[in-house]
Amino acid sequence: MNQTDTLAALASGLLDGGIRVVDCSAPLGPDTPLLKLPPEIADDTPQIEIHQISRYGDRGPFWAWNWLKLGEHSGTHYDAPHHWVTGKDYPDGSVDTINPQKFMAPANVIDCSAQAAEDNDFLLTKQGVQDWEAEHGEIKAGEWVLMRTDWDQYNHDEDKFLNTDENGPHTPGPSADCIEYLMEKNALGWGSQCIGTDAGLAASFELPFPAHNLLHKANRYGLASLTNLKELPAKGAIVVTAPLKIVNGTGSPVRVLALVPGA
Repeated sequence: MNQTDTLAALASGLLDGGIRVVDCSAPLGPDTPLLKLPPEIADDTPQIEIHQISRYGDRGPFWAWNWLKLGEHSGTHYDAPHHWVTGKDYPDGSVDTINPQKFMAPANVIDCSAQAAEDNDFLLTKQGVQDWEAEHGEIKAGEWVLMRTDWDQYNHDEDKFLNTDENGPHTPGPSADCIEYLMEKNALGWGSQCIGTDAGLAASFELPFPAHNLLHKANRYGLASLTNLKELPAKGAIVVTAPLKIVNGTGSPVRVLALVPGA
């Protein structure tokens, strides 16, 4: 099958239901859970605001539109290399300079939902990834690796989603050797269903925030606050992750879509 036939088959599948589109993004609005930072480090991202300009009235009889106030890393979002100090020098490290060829790629979905239900601080390790590969097949260069925890079930409740106590936030994520291994394999990026790409307690790790540190050091990408990963197969989905083309943007809210086999 040549490239023209491949695109024709994709178009046909989208039209006849042979390919289903799964929305992997959370609603974006004033109630969207946002990351909280210690006040001595930095100000928090402001809560999302949606302001009406006009809605079919005296200020615009035929149209409706709004203006928004939101941070780059709000809701389901994309992390570019310039988001972290380790990736700050890449000329193609902001969302407006990334090669768009990288915005569509196959996904490997590693199901850690049972472990996360038992332990909010569960870490996926290199060994865990290798065990998954032994069952499902090798993770290849240029592919996404997405950690399924079903944490999106808490997305409507910021307290449960952030899950913070006096010791800090408690959410599952990757260990440093997990991300090191994926970078050795030249994975395109790492995605999480939690508020960020790192585990909640990652600030206290020997290598703090390993997902951020190592992903962006390798000029790779992150996805956070993903939803509906339970609807994706372990292998076989194609994910679309196109961020807004923000000038010098370190990231962007994103509508992540997954193409999966239809019923």
